[in-house]
Amino acid sequence: MPATFGVHIGPQNIGMNDLRALWRKLDQRGVEWISLWDHFYETTPPADGKMESFGSLDHFETLAALGALAADTKKARLGVLVLYVGYRMPGVLAKAATTLDHLSGGRFEIGLGGGWHEWESRAYGYPFPPIGTRLDMLDEATQIIRGLLTQDRTTFHGKHFSVENASCLPRPVQKKLPIWIGGLGEKKTLRLAARNGDGWNAAYVSPQQFKHLCTTLDQWCEKEGRDPASIERSVNVVFNVAPDKASEPRLRRELEQQWGFALARVEGGVLAGTPDTAAERVAEYVAAGADGVNVALRAP
Repeated sequence: MPATFGVHIGPQNIGMNDLRALWRKLDQRGVEWISLWDHFYETTPPADGKMESFGSLDHFETLAALGALAADTKKARLGVLVLYVGYRMPGVLAKAATTLDHLSGGRFEIGLGGGWHEWESRAYGYPFPPIGTRLDMLDEATQIIRGLLTQDRTTFHGKHFSVENASCLPRPVQKKLPIWIGGLGEKKTLRLAARNGDGWNAAYVSPQQFKHLCTTLDQWCEKEGRDPASIERSVNVVFNVAPDKASEPRLRRELEQQWGFALARVEGGVLAGTPDTAAERVAEYVAAGADGVNVALRAP
């Protein structure tokens, strides 16, 4: 099956009318996947490098924006990569997922993750526990959401989340609404993906690192009794493609200005060069095991 080509959109630093026009255009042009990210603050570091300066750019709330995305588009599969389970209870996420699936006519896929944006979390009054605790929360939330989306009644009592004889009606349009797990952690995140996920997404890694992570995921699938082929894999890449060779230096300078000290963290996952070289890079990801490649767009 051919790999899909998608776009991952940041609902930040852009007006709502322009944002809606963007995803309508992508849908009309044949993009096969459109996803948003889940944040309250911008995801690139502040220009002054000070963590307390986060929150200087406009940023829309994701679940509300996804409702507009579902209503505005007709063809593309829709998702979110990924919702941090510390911001909303699993029952809320399950209800939102089934609502979005109905709004989109059965095109929605939910992505879940353990979060990373400590600054926005603390600013909004959410606790931000250590990564091990956040991944335990992800494990529990995924089980609850799966139950609510597929069972008549769900009861689950965990350390972090619980539901008691809970129903989630109506059911999604899809017989099984896909759940994606996002993250790079080889010891726990990939094991959770092997255990509970229909898909796994990695952000801003090189083709070589993506191949290594796919191999690790395969190994966890063996231990969890899963067929590795049953888990879809996708990668998000930073979009920095120039229309021609002459434009490359300018776009590189803009990329360095936008990402600042954090560029080193995502350098391997930058889709750069001209369209021809970028296409070759996309092919490398597909050869490394990607079922989908999503370019991440940050306005302007």
